[in-house]
Amino acid sequence: MKIVLASANPAKAKELESILRSLFEDTLTILTATDLLGADWHVEEPGHTLEENAYLKAVAVAERTLLPTIADDTGLEVEALGGLPGVRTARFAGDDASWEANNALLLERLTHASDRRARFRTVLCYRDCLRTIFAEGICTGTIAPEPRGSGGFGYDPLFIPDGYDRTFAEMKPEEKHALSHRRRALEQLAERLRTLWS
Repeated sequence: MKIVLASANPAKAKELESILRSLFEDTLTILTATDLLGADWHVEEPGHTLEENAYLKAVAVAERTLLPTIADDTGLEVEALGGLPGVRTARFAGDDASWEANNALLLERLTHASDRRARFRTVLCYRDCLRTIFAEGICTGTIAPEPRGSGGFGYDPLFIPDGYDRTFAEMKPEEKHALSHRRRALEQLAERLRTLWS
């Protein structure tokens, strides 16, 4: 069975692939949209929710590759900021902002905040020629006062999951993958897909 990952972010695609392989024990052939469509493929994400953006990416790539496709959209939702950056997570400091700029703006906005609770929320959309399936995964935690660690990507240097004293960026990949929002969303999706394919 072939599945396409509709992510233009190589780090995210690698993380999704690693988790999927562990869940399906290498019974899937996992491709990326970049493998099939080239490095310059792109889908606009004008949606107002994570669900909308995941759906737009999944449909666009499935229609172009004619293969089952999984797309995700992930948001960091910070309590003190009313759920921001949310759907604008990757573009918090501007449409072409770096992750360093996004992290710096987040810390600036939280300078005087006593409540640093946050959560990562991943929405997955699976699309094939017959159906659309959504799944969601959430990981709660807090925002560190400064970046720590060199692993991961995005806001990982700032996010400390509940029950830990290290950021995602300070963890080994397999440790992060075991408890991350993407893992939880993929576990939910995998259960639904096994039912369909059995």
